[in-house]
Amino acid sequence: MRRMAAVIRLRPEKEAEYRALHAAAWPDVLAALRRAHIGNYSIFLRDGLLFSYLEYTGDDYEADTAAIAADPATREWWKLTDPCQQPLGTAAEGEWWAPAEEVFHLD
Repeated sequence: MRRMAAVIRLRPEKEAEYRALHAAAWPDVLAALRRAHIGNYSIFLRDGLLFSYLEYTGDDYEADTAAIAADPATREWWKLTDPCQQPLGTAAEGEWWAPAEEVFHLD
């Protein structure tokens, strides 16, 4: 199992919309995540920063995330959620959510 975290900014004027979307997350989008071996997935908000945490149990993360990106429901979902988000200034070219480094873990 691989633990992963990432951060992105939430546009302040989009907070209510973003919260409403995630309060009623689409079942097809959730199913695509599960098919891609993603579980224990959470998104937290603090001071305009979204922090995501997930656990990946598959063996080919690149292929599994490509399958998510190809999923029609997920692509429609991103059309709604992406305008709510703003990548960090330190994100790499083409990077949306910026990966966070794990510096401590207690089992």
